[in-house]
Order: sequence, then structure tokens, then C-alpha cells
Amino acid sequence: MRRSTYAVTAAVALVAALAACGDSNSDSGGGGSEGKDLRGTVKIDGSSTVAPLSTVASELFKEEHGRVQIPVGTSGTGGGFEKFCAGETDISDASRPIKDEEIKACTAKGIKYSEFAVANDALTVVVHKDNTWAKCLTVAQLKKIWEPNSKVNNWNQIDPKFPNQPLKLFGAGTDSGTFDYFTDEINGEEGKSRKDYQPSEDDNVTVQGVSGSKGGMGYFGFSYFEANASKLKALEIDGGGGCVAPSVQTAQAGTYKPLSRPLFIYPSATALKKPEVLAFVEFFVAKNADIAKRSKFVPLNPAQDAKLKQALTTLKSQAG
Repeated sequence: MRRSTYAVTAAVALVAALAACGDSNSDSGGGGSEGKDLRGTVKIDGSSTVAPLSTVASELFKEEHGRVQIPVGTSGTGGGFEKFCAGETDISDASRPIKDEEIKACTAKGIKYSEFAVANDALTVVVHKDNTWAKCLTVAQLKKIWEPNSKVNNWNQIDPKFPNQPLKLFGAGTDSGTFDYFTDEINGEEGKSRKDYQPSEDDNVTVQGVSGSKGGMGYFGFSYFEANASKLKALEIDGGGGCVAPSVQTAQAGTYKPLSRPLFIYPSATALKKPEVLAFVEFFVAKNADIAKRSKFVPLNPAQDAKLKQALTTLKSQAG
């Protein structure tokens, strides 16, 4: 994974070249090493799981290009694609691949894009920090808890060895790619889940809910657990090969099953015509490993990194 700063310099040089051609739709000029003349807004919305990645990327980018504004919204993966396919945003954050109906919506509006896998994640099942009885759950046990119409409401219904402790559930809302992924991998069908839990597209709500209930359980991306490890405990998951804890190492090795997954950004070809968006996306791609580590996600492997860079080349050609 290449982390040298040459790509940042190249991105600035490319912006300068575009500005020299006289782009009448932007007031961005050619920047020097500090990018003093690059300005504008890069609009991002979508997955709350991916938001920390885009936020770290924006903070690092603004060290070089302080006049560029990069608001990062968290409407959920589905909500983000609604805005993106309506042409309201430049980049959509997603914790799952774009769906067929979303592709049709983008096509109807003439939105061309590429799928950029920018990091990996270990979707993490968390419980209260004082939960001393549960260390590992099987996929079958998780399904018993979360499947549609489940009546499990006490920890001793999961395992008779567990105490008589009310189970309170918190998790992703239905607009979340995390919800889609979790239900598909655990319940066997995307979108199928019990409904009597507290859902939210904001993972901080799940953190608050689980940390405030001794019998609480929830799920979200690994970075949110890392940021709240003092309040929560992560469960190991037995996907058929024994209990494995979520971590950078187990996600990269592919041993944390079945809850390891890639995370995406979707830039539009039209947005890349704006120098500030092009510079930001090039920066994100070049610095993906550093961004992933700083935001506590799992960096891409070499094959994924090569695919990411090819996706950028392809989208740039579509942008013309």
C-alpha cells in the first residue's frame, strides 16, 4: 500500500492544469504546494459507518486546501444514494454496494459513477461493558435473536447458562447499509429482521443505548467500537470455524466470518469535472491506507488497492 506524498502533489498539479485551461464553472485557481487557490465545496452524504473515513479524508485534505468546504452527511447508505442519484451530492458514502433500483435511479438522471472500495470493516456486535457472561456467540444464536418475529427478550433464552437478564436490542435503521449487510449475513435475507428494537442511522445512538443498558446488545462498524471501547465490549463470533474477535488482523486475514466487509465511496463523473472534487478524490485514493488507519478501519489489501486506482482512472475517462 503506497503512502508517499507524491500523489498529493500530483493531484494539486492536475488541478492547476485544469484551472489553466480556463474552467469557467469554477473559481478555483491553480494551487501551489499548499493549494491556496483551490476552493469550492465537495458534497458528501450516506453511510454513518463510512462517515469517519470521509471525515478524516476531508480533515487531511483541508490541511493542503483550506478553502475547500467538505460537509459530510449521514443519511444512511440508502438515503445517501437517493440524494446522489438525484444529483444533489458529489460523493455517496456506502457500507454496501449500490442496489439495482438505485442504479436505475442514477441512470434515469444521467449520473455516471464508479464504485470505490476504500477500506474494510469488521462489523461488530457489542454488549455492555459489565456483561461478564457472554464472550462469543454463534451465527445461529445471533439469528435466533435477530430473525423476523423473534421472541427472544432475555439472555437466558439465548443460552441457559446466561443469567436472567432482560435483553435490549439496538441497531442500524432500515436505510443503513449496515442493516442490509447484517440481516443478509445473519438472517439469510437482506432486510429481514425483527422490528422490536431501537433502530437508528446514527451509530452513536446505538452506542448510547447499549452502554446505558446492562442487558443491551447492538451492532455497527468496527471504528465505532474502537472509539467507545471503554463503554462497550465486543463479542467474538463463531461463523463455523470457532470464535474469532473483530480486529484489523482478523478482517485482513479473512478469519472474522461472516461480518467482514468492504466500505465504499461513489463519486460521480460529473462531480469530477470540478477541480476541488477531482483533487479530493485523487487525494482519498492515494492516501487510502493512511485514512483507514487514522479512522480505525482496516486498510485495503494490495489487490483491492490496485482495483481502487483503476476505478479512478476509469471514472476520470468518463468525466472527459
